[in-house]
Amino acid sequence: MNASLGATAYAALKQAVLDASLTPGSTASEPEIAARLGMSRTPVHEAVLRLQAEGFLRVIPKRGVLVVPVARGDVADVYEVLIALEGAAAARLARAPSLAALAELRALTAEMEQALSEGQRRSWAEADDAFHRLLLSACGNARLEAGAANALDLAGRARLLTLGSRPLAASAAEHWALIEALDAGDAETARMTITEHRSRAAREMLVLLP
Repeated sequence: MNASLGATAYAALKQAVLDASLTPGSTASEPEIAARLGMSRTPVHEAVLRLQAEGFLRVIPKRGVLVVPVARGDVADVYEVLIALEGAAAARLARAPSLAALAELRALTAEMEQALSEGQRRSWAEADDAFHRLLLSACGNARLEAGAANALDLAGRARLLTLGSRPLAASAAEHWALIEALDAGDAETARMTITEHRSRAAREMLVLLP
C-alpha cells in the first residue's frame, strides 16, 4: 500500500471522529467508511487499526467499526494526564519564557474572547485547543508535547460534545492569568493556574457526559 494513501486515510478518518462527523457510539462497516471518504478499503483498514490503538475506534466482529463513545470515566482519566503534563509544561515555559510564544498565546486568547462575543463557539474551541497545544510545544520538552498529543485529541471530543451547554467565559480569564505568570517567570503560579483551569473545565464537562 502507498504510505501516503495510508496517511491520508488516517488523517481523514481521525478528523471525522474528532469533529463528530462520525457520531460517537455509531457503527459502520469498513466499506461504508471507505465510500464515505472516497477511498479504497485497504488504506481505510490500516487507518481503522491505528485509530483503534489510539482509543477512537473499536472493531467489533460481525458488526463493523464502532466510534468509541465519549464517556465520563475516560474523560476524567484524560484530564488527569493533561493536568500533569500541562502543569509541567507551564512551569518549564515560565522558567524560560519565549516572547514569541507569549505573543501567540495572547493572540489566541484574544481570538477566544472575540469568538465568544460573536457566538462562534466552534471558533472559540479551535482557539482554545491551539492555545493548549502551543503551551506544550513552546515549553522546550518534545516528550511532554508528544505525551499529551493523544490526550489533547480525546479532550477535544469532550469539548465539542459539551460546547453548547458549558459556560465558557471563565476560560479566557484563566488563560490571561496563566500568561501573566509565564511573563513574570513564576513557575509555581503557572503550574497552579493551568491545573486549576483544567480541573474546572473537567468538572464542567463531566456532569454533561454519560
